[in-house]
Amino acid sequence: MKTALSIAGSDSSGGAGIQADLKTFQALGVFGMSAVTAVTVQNTRKVYDVQEMTPEIVRGQIRCLFDDIDIHAVKIGMVSSIPLIRAVAEALGTVSPPPVVLDPVMISKSGYRLLKADAQAALVTLLFPLAEVVTPNIYEAEALVGTSIRTVGEMETAAAGILDLGAKKVVVKGGHLGEAGATDVVYDGREFRRLESRWIETKNTHGTGCTFSSAVAAHLALGFGFFEAVTRAKTYVTGAIAHALAIGKGHGPTHHFHDLYARAGMAV
Repeated sequence: MKTALSIAGSDSSGGAGIQADLKTFQALGVFGMSAVTAVTVQNTRKVYDVQEMTPEIVRGQIRCLFDDIDIHAVKIGMVSSIPLIRAVAEALGTVSPPPVVLDPVMISKSGYRLLKADAQAALVTLLFPLAEVVTPNIYEAEALVGTSIRTVGEMETAAAGILDLGAKKVVVKGGHLGEAGATDVVYDGREFRRLESRWIETKNTHGTGCTFSSAVAAHLALGFGFFEAVTRAKTYVTGAIAHALAIGKGHGPTHHFHDLYARAGMAV
């Protein structure tokens, strides 16, 4: 069985972070493992607090897994400080890592800063060179390139700028653009592609970015090429949003196992 490692923060509400990544991996037929970078105090309404793990513990989690298990893909999510970023880079630098998908988690939906202001440069300098794919949303892409994004054309310009920062391939996610279709821009340094899906009217979108990036990692682990992995991940996350769960009083989670439930004849 193929395996994938999530290096990310824990979401106590179960909709994002490590929990979303593991659900996604398993739903797509990949065995998931985790290196926890932080524990968050959060529910569907907001993030209240964050407690980082020590760099030594994060580094140790990654190294011990690579010492023991063949890992076919890595997804990196929330790494909120320079010491944690350095620990992840050092740990992956001691092994021959498989494809790495980096989701540059910066700010939560409720506005809580999940990447400290002084850590953005370290994220770019230390982790972009290790990543096969970087998957920012509109707001993260704007922060990375320092310009506003209002159109799909500007998404393409931002994608090229992100490659100039050291990324190999990039997906700029357009769900926050506000257009009728949820369009993502996919760029491998040679070719731009636009992936469109229907706009789904729902407030229950907690964890969509984590779910998408881990779906890309899962499909890379399964042996799909870049464009096919991203296309399949887009289809998966669109279905998860369409079947999102009205759990909690804020933004509920996507339904990671919607397809498996349907095939088993199980109602939500």
